[in-house]
Amino acid sequence: MMTAISLKLPDDLLEASGEYAQALHLSRAEYIRRAIERMNQETRVRLRAQRLAEASRRVRDESRRVNAEFAAIEQDPDAK
Repeated sequence: MMTAISLKLPDDLLEASGEYAQALHLSRAEYIRRAIERMNQETRVRLRAQRLAEASRRVRDESRRVNAEFAAIEQDPDAK
């Protein structure tokens, strides 16, 4: 299923899109669909990298906390 949308573009962007679409033997609509798909893919990859970086930071922070606890125990074996 495809839903139609109305889209306002600056004249220069519309003209360039039409020229590039024609050079690739695509309709302008197909060219714009592919551009949106590419942007969605790039955004998905960027957001995944951000989530991984945040998870890594949390793991690193927790690891530092645990290491500090072990260091305290090593310095004072009777500490609880």
